[in-house]
Amino acid sequence: MSKLKKQLSYISVPSQIINSLSSSSLQSLLVSPKKPSKSSFSRNSYKNPRFWFLTLFLVGLFGMLKLGFNLDPPIPFSPYPCFTTSPRDSFASNEQQNGQKDEILKGFNESQALVSKGFEDSEESEFWKQPDGMGYRPCLHFSREYRKYSNAIVKDRRKYLLVVVSGGMNQQRNQIVDAVVIARILGAALVVPILQVNVIWGDESEFSDIFDLEHFKSVLANDVRIVSSLPSTHLMTRPVEEKRTPLHVSPQWIRARYLRRLNREGVLLLRGLDSRLSKDLPSDLQKLRCKVAFHALRFAPPILQLGNKLAERMRNKGPYLSLHLRMEKDVWVRTGCLPGPEYDEMISNERKQRPELLTARSNMTYHERKLAGLCPLNAVEVTRLLKALGAPKIARIYWAGGEPLGGKEALLPLITEFPHLYNKEDLALPGELEPFANKASLMAAIDYIVSENSDVFMPSHGGNMGHAIQVKSLLLLGYYQFYLAIVL
Repeated sequence: MSKLKKQLSYISVPSQIINSLSSSSLQSLLVSPKKPSKSSFSRNSYKNPRFWFLTLFLVGLFGMLKLGFNLDPPIPFSPYPCFTTSPRDSFASNEQQNGQKDEILKGFNESQALVSKGFEDSEESEFWKQPDGMGYRPCLHFSREYRKYSNAIVKDRRKYLLVVVSGGMNQQRNQIVDAVVIARILGAALVVPILQVNVIWGDESEFSDIFDLEHFKSVLANDVRIVSSLPSTHLMTRPVEEKRTPLHVSPQWIRARYLRRLNREGVLLLRGLDSRLSKDLPSDLQKLRCKVAFHALRFAPPILQLGNKLAERMRNKGPYLSLHLRMEKDVWVRTGCLPGPEYDEMISNERKQRPELLTARSNMTYHERKLAGLCPLNAVEVTRLLKALGAPKIARIYWAGGEPLGGKEALLPLITEFPHLYNKEDLALPGELEPFANKASLMAAIDYIVSENSDVFMPSHGGNMGHAIQVKSLLLLGYYQFYLAIVL
């Protein structure tokens, strides 16, 4: 039997009861009655220097103990810039914020209750323990200067930005975020982004198939004007097209490069925005980035509904871990890595036939990539890592991702050690996934939702989905989800 942990209990007494009690009543509650002593404490003792010295010593000791135990400081002197009493978001009322906060706290408390219920008397509960958020919360209060120019930007009818985004769903998501920020920098309206058909998956989904378009427009109404198509006055305009924007450009570079031509022609077309915009932006633009990624880009209702259903089914029996596996055939080809002896020759031949798919550093050998931590983990390596991190054998694990090379047999080392392993196909009822069949972006969105709602998230390889969930978990009160960062 495991040892029971000692817990401290506290009793809170309403202030109304305290106020209704006299000082003598309070004294009788706190101090046991004593026999009257012959020697009473003389009032002259207050004049004794030793009394004041002892008082100062006790006050100083209490202050040192308070600092030693890292108690929260008074709010006005809080070191946390986005403490729970920070100003309201520029796009949401206090009531909406309180509702969001209560919902997040409710989910966290329910998760903690399930953890305590399922693993209260076991050392395994340590694996599910959530970190302390220290009072952080989302902080999207835009500056006065930002709000000053917003009205003119959203009313502009002369400049329009067209963007074509590529890659998988999470990569497209990042490019859409940057497209909104670039439109703001140029003071242009953004035409709903065009999703390029993926050469690997052949997914022809449009923006509105994946994301809630009306929500996207309404949330950004005070930042950037979003239009569904070019107006008739600009349909015959030949857009200024830029195919090769350099990596990590600054707002100053964007204005200097495009603004004059955009003012002249009225339409700018950008392609391939992946990692083109700098990560080091002014505070307001960085806040806009967060607003787009975590508030405006909400998944379409059918995707959101099914994703939440699957997450609820995973949580029915307690906390769960989500594992983003990257073991698909195209991942091994693109990264320049090898999955194992059985399929190494197949992957090497595929890479030779289609060298354009190799996105990793072509001047590195497989072993150099492996040592540099650039290769995804296979099932054996993931199993070792989970065991080293203390994951209990009975842990419920949701694995996100496409079909691994070799099918479910490739997952046998993981299933042997952690038998409670599920994916969306295992959890969905007959017919629930049919509307999303052969649409990789929609399937990836479902995986994102279930992973986002998990108690612990772990990617087997660095990628856009892992980074997005990591940032969001830090924004949502810090402790809502524990993210395991892999450094190899």
